Amino acid sequence: MSIKPALAPAGGALTIGDAELAASAAAGDAAAFEHIMRRHNRLLFRTARSILKDDAETEDALQEAYLRAWSALGGFRAEARLSTWLVRIVINEALGRLRRRGALVIPLDTALDTHANPAESWMEDNPDERPERVAMRGEIRRLLETRIDMLPDAFRSVFMLRAVEEMSVEEVAAALELPEATVRTRYFRARGLLREGLSREIDVALGDAFSFDGTRCDRIVAAVLAARR
Repeated sequence: MSIKPALAPAGGALTIGDAELAASAAAGDAAAFEHIMRRHNRLLFRTARSILKDDAETEDALQEAYLRAWSALGGFRAEARLSTWLVRIVINEALGRLRRRGALVIPLDTALDTHANPAESWMEDNPDERPERVAMRGEIRRLLETRIDMLPDAFRSVFMLRAVEEMSVEEVAAALELPEATVRTRYFRARGLLREGLSREIDVALGDAFSFDGTRCDRIVAAVLAARR
């Protein structure tokens, strides 16, 4: 059985459901599995990245997880969400990699919630596309990613799925096999830790803002001395 996905006339988005794609892929349809991967790549990459904290290893883990998923698709039951099923596979692969390299692995379902670690016209029309705005957003993104990586293991995956991927509490709970109350608590604590960390970064940055040392200081001192002669 080979599947030829239909496209929605307006947005061009695939209209075929996950269950149908999974059935076709389980029957050996490579095109159907390609659609599954393209549909869920970002979610699964972010999930694995929240555990491994390394882009290259995350890519390797995702590839291996996809291979495992494709082999096991025959056992997938449509009453479950395919995204949840795939998230569980990629989590197991990522945690397995941590164990194989001897890293401390805190099970997601038993970790303590109290754990804490320390000028062209187009540019005028589109101010957000100005180079300085793009560079600023890049710096902010890198700062956020660094701070998310610093979240405790118990909170990081919950935060990634809930805040970054915007999954519902129910979906995160199913994906991580946690009670919904635990997801809410960990998400709340993760947001608090992230706010605290970013607040400290801002305080330090404010102390360095408009610095008056180095070349600027030398230049002004020299100018004043020259004017007094």
